[in-house]
This record gives sequence, structure tokens and C-alpha cells, in this order.
Amino acid sequence: SAGGCASGLSAMGGASSFYSILSFACFYIAIWLAAKASKLAGVSSMVLEITTGLVLGPQVAGLIPKEYSVCEWEKKISCTTGSPDLERIAADAEHEWCDVGAYAAAGKLGSYANATAPRRLGGGSGDARYGDYDECLRKSCDIDLGNRCQNTPNILTMIGHTGVAMMIFESGMHFDFEKAKVVGVPACCVAVLGTILPLIVGTLLMMAFGKAMNPDGISAGTALAPTSVGIALRLLGEAGVLQENFGQAIITAAFVDDILSLVLFNVLFSLSGEFDLFKTVLAPIIGVTFMLIAMAGAVKFWPKVIDQMILPQAPDARDASLQGWRRLRLEKDELLFLLQIVMLVAYSMITHLLGTHLWGCFIAGMSFACLSPPHHAHHVWVKQTKRMTTWMIRIFFSCTVAFSIPVTKLISITAFWKGSILGVFACILTKVCCAPWMGPAKWVIGWAMVGRAEFAYLIAQMALSSNMMDEESFSIVIWALLYATIFAPFVFRWLLDRYIKEQGLEGRAGEEAGPLHDEEAHAEKGPRKRVDFAELESSAALGLDGIDVGALETADPKLWRGAPPEPAVMAGAKVEPRGGTVGSPDGRSGSWDGFLCCLLFKKAVLQ
Repeated sequence: SAGGCASGLSAMGGASSFYSILSFACFYIAIWLAAKASKLAGVSSMVLEITTGLVLGPQVAGLIPKEYSVCEWEKKISCTTGSPDLERIAADAEHEWCDVGAYAAAGKLGSYANATAPRRLGGGSGDARYGDYDECLRKSCDIDLGNRCQNTPNILTMIGHTGVAMMIFESGMHFDFEKAKVVGVPACCVAVLGTILPLIVGTLLMMAFGKAMNPDGISAGTALAPTSVGIALRLLGEAGVLQENFGQAIITAAFVDDILSLVLFNVLFSLSGEFDLFKTVLAPIIGVTFMLIAMAGAVKFWPKVIDQMILPQAPDARDASLQGWRRLRLEKDELLFLLQIVMLVAYSMITHLLGTHLWGCFIAGMSFACLSPPHHAHHVWVKQTKRMTTWMIRIFFSCTVAFSIPVTKLISITAFWKGSILGVFACILTKVCCAPWMGPAKWVIGWAMVGRAEFAYLIAQMALSSNMMDEESFSIVIWALLYATIFAPFVFRWLLDRYIKEQGLEGRAGEEAGPLHDEEAHAEKGPRKRVDFAELESSAALGLDGIDVGALETADPKLWRGAPPEPAVMAGAKVEPRGGTVGSPDGRSGSWDGFLCCLLFKKAVLQ
């Protein structure tokens, strides 16, 4: 393996992190090449990124050592029989994992048959649903380990999760409230049907495979229900059609789908133990209420507060003549970016306490969707985060998702054919058919809802750890999810391209700004040439906001094809030309040179 080779070479060159650096460099290059190959093939880079991560990851080629793909707690905690960690679980009075008394009464103490002073554990449930007390401790240890790893994940997983959060925040700034009024109700109906159908069909198929309805069937159906918001947004962003009605419908439906899946998630695991009124009932209600209030604030409150009260306190550009601490005063765009970070953290914290921080990320983004001028808040965010977000999303798909796929669980022929049936009918077909009332875009919307990612895998893994799904059922569900993960991007892209051509949206799709997850979407096209504005007599600032375009008309006769006109200053200009102006008293008009045309166009776009 790559790890063994590196160990041998390290003995020659001495202990060093060089080979780890080299491994990651090769891995990142492979991801980058996969993204480029996907672009040339005209498909989403997500599939090749996942494939690259799966092949080069610790489970197959081992280019990335396992130590970098697991959380720190997995190296410290052992959930095998007889380990000290099982004793810790047995003695944990705070969480009360297993009821010794219930297992003693049922004669299922196993190797703990000589245990003394039985006490009630497991929240007082008094059940003995596991095979014996040993199994209960092992499963409880797995749950405890999973919780710890969710709180402190490995660095690659954390980077991927951060990228998804930033991407979802960015997508919230694309939310069009006017179009949402048109697509809101139908999109919500799509989400409801797209959540219920996988749950029902998945449960019925698992029962047909000989599994119990509860918990195996319901657990499998719940794992198949969530639509991956990240996948849907990336595909839409690459196509550039987020501002179309069907694009807004997909975004709305995807997030409502995730909200409903979160409710199902809470209900599912409330069935495994004591009913939690807050997590199962109150948290979703509070979350929906908070979202509605935040949406109203995004339309009525924040535009007035930010545009009219906060941003006017900051200058358009920093005054170089200021001294001392006054030079630290933020410019308008810097202040806006700071507000975005504060809002992102605050809203995500609120919804994290209600279930998931991703919900708050989207709501925070929506709070900047109605600011003036349109899309300027999005431009400020992208300017600061575009490259970072691009690579974080690549790491999310190639590491977070790819490394979570249990390759060893997929080798069973039985799991393969059952998973194929479950994948086609419960995982794909139920989502494809969830938008019959959406007109010509129904198949595009349906296939956009097919994508799955980490949330679905997380539900399946936690159901396995909670003994609500056996290993065979888990393998079947993994195959079903892989069908959606692999086929959804290809079919969706093909349907989307066909729909765009049929509706004549080619030009419009190219002009619209979508979530920027591909570095080509951020890059400046063509060769870049630096312009030294100091050579222009009238330029006093390098920032576009501080350039007096009216004065530039007369700045240099070389830039004017006709005779220089009379000196002119734009209304509201913030910067006076340096060294005076060059002009002609006759006020003759001329035509713009290509340089000034580009300057005006860029200034207009950025403002």
C-alpha cells in the first residue's frame, strides 16, 4: 500500500511529514484532474470526485492514510467485547445506555451474568431489545463513538462540512422571494410527496425482502427520504439556472424536503428509546416559526437596517490620509462581509440547537437576498470566499462522502440485487415522480430531487449502530443510495440541457449567476493585464468605486479618439482627479476607447 511504501522510504530519509504532504498533493491533483475531465465531458464533476476519492482513499488504494480519514476518538475508543470502553458505558449513569435489570430478568446478561447491583439504565425504558447485555453495550458504545466523532470530526470531514455550509449560505442569497410566491406552494407539495413516497415504498420493499416493518423497514425508508441539498445546488449552479422558476422550485423543494427529513429523523430515533417531546415535536415547530419570521425580516427589516442605517456609516473607500486607529475603519464592502459572517454564525447556531445548522445557513443567506443594489451582497461574499469554497466542496465530495462509503459491505450478491431493486423503485422512481403538477419541468425537478449524500448515509449508519437495522439491511440501503448518487447527476444534466434548449434558455442560463462552486465560474477569462492607473493623470484611486469616470474622459488624449471635451465631473463623484484635468473649451464630444468602455461596463456591473 501507499502507507507501507511511505514507511519504508521514511526509514531511508528519516522521520518526516514529506510523504504525507506528497500523498495529499497527488490526491488533490487527482481531484483537480477529475474536475477538469468532467468539464470536458460536459457532466457534473461530483461523480468523478466521489469516484476518485473512493479509489484513492484509505479503503482501496490507500493514497490517503486511514489516520487522516477517521476522527481522533476512533483511535482511542474500542467497542469490542471486554474492552475498558464497554465498562465505561456500563458505568455511565449520566446517559444510562442499557438496563441491566431488564437483561437480567430476560436472562440475557451474557458474560455479565455475575454482575451485581443491577440498576436501571437506558433512560428507564426497561427493555431488552438486543440479543444480550454484551451486544447492548457494544451498540451503545458505537452510538457514543458516533456522537463524539460528529462533535469533533477528522479534518477532511470538517472542511467538507464547512464547504457545504458556505455553499448553502451562498445559495440563500439567490433566493428570489418574488418567484417563490409563484412556486412556493407547488414546491412544498413536491417536497412532501418526495419525502413520503421513499418512506412508504422503502418500508414495503424491505418487508418484501423479509425484514420487519419496525425497525428495519422504517429505518431504510427514512434513510432514503432526504434529498441532498448540496448536490442539487451544485448541479443547478453549474447550469446557471437558479433564477428560473423551476430552479427556485428545486431549491425550495430541496430545503423543505430536508426539513421534513429532519422531522422523520427525529421521529425515527425517538422510536428507539424514550420519546423526546422537544426533539420530535417542538424543535421542528420552533424551527419553522423561526424560518418564517426570518423570511419576513429578509424582505421588510434587513434591507432598511443594513442599506439605510448600517452601511451608510462606512466610507466607500478607505481614506489614505487618516492616521492611527482611524485607518482601521471598515469600508462598506468589508462591513457588509462582516455582517454576513455574523449572521451566518448566529442563525446557524440557533437552528443547530433545533436540529441542523444547515437550515440556519440558508436562512442567513436569504437575509441578504433583498439588499440594494441587487446581487451586490452575493458579489461581496464570492469575492472573499470563491476559491476556498470551490476546494472545500471538492473535498466534501471526494473525502467526506467517498470515505463514508463502506466498500466491504457491498460485496454480497444478495445485497446487490436487493439494493438494486430498492435503489430503482424506492430511491429513484419515488423522487422522479414527485412533481407531476410542475408542467414541462416536472422531470427536471424530479431528477434534481434524486440526489443523495451524507445525511442519507448518516441516517443509515446511525440506524445500524442503534440496532434498528442489521448489516444486511444496511448493505441493501447503501447500494440503493449509490444508485441515486451515481445516476442522478448524469440523468439530471441530460434532462436539464434538453429542457434549456426546448425553452430557449441557453443565453439566459449563461448570464445568470448561480452558486459559484466551480473555479472556472470565478476565474477571469482570457489573459489578464495589469493597468497602472498612476500613469493616468486623473486617477487618484485604484478601487473602482473611487474612480471618477467623468474625469477620465479627459484624463489622457490617447484614450480619446476625438478632440478632448470640456472637463466633466460625474455627479456624486467621490474622488477629484489628481493634477487637474485636460480638456478643450469647445466641449466637442468623442467616442470611448475600448479601455474606457470596459471600465464603464465593469463599474456598472460591480455597482
